[in-house]
Amino acid sequence: MAYKKRIDGRKFDEMRPIEAKVGVIDRAVGSSYFKIGKTIAYAAVYGPRELFPRFMQNPTKALLRTHYNMMPFSGSGDRVRPGPSRRSKEISLVTKHALEPVLKLDDFPNAVVDVFIELPQTDAGSRCAGICAASMALADAGITMKDLVGAISVGIVDGQVLVDLDYQEEAFDGIVSDVPIAIIPSTGELTLLQMDGQISKDDLMKGLEMGKKAITQIMDVQRAALKAKFKGE
Repeated sequence: MAYKKRIDGRKFDEMRPIEAKVGVIDRAVGSSYFKIGKTIAYAAVYGPRELFPRFMQNPTKALLRTHYNMMPFSGSGDRVRPGPSRRSKEISLVTKHALEPVLKLDDFPNAVVDVFIELPQTDAGSRCAGICAASMALADAGITMKDLVGAISVGIVDGQVLVDLDYQEEAFDGIVSDVPIAIIPSTGELTLLQMDGQISKDDLMKGLEMGKKAITQIMDVQRAALKAKFKGE
């Protein structure tokens, strides 16, 4: 096993430092800022509002739309090409599916709720940071939710199971597997499980347990940010 010590000195089950705030964008109905390590995500919620064109309306519930975007010079690797891409569309879709199980969208028939996620700086874990930010922004907007959603990446670097891989670890010259997950803490339900690379069943289960513990810590930060705003701190 070549990877015996993490490049940045963290323990194998240790996340990068986390910061979170809500109510950071004045004209949004709800908004948030979420930072993990050097990865920064802003989320803004607009709506519920009437959905146009009307043929897209659902008389039983609102439509959730998510829009994920990495700014051109945000990445730790190559420059990101401006505008929509296959990757941004895919992450927008999985973000939508990760958030929908906690939202009570039937309160708003024929409406739409738009969530815009912008990443001005990234160092891996961008989709997970975006989900965490979006979850907080929806709560800030007053949308009825069963719980918040927390997300983190787990994976393998040269045989070692880790939580919260950074860019250097994703680009490590060896066997690397990256598994982004999102969890509803109150139920333990997985709302996102993807994989880039290969991982054994035993290592995956170990990684999921590490991820659940990490998301419990993320949830504490998310809740503290929301309480701080509504207490006027």
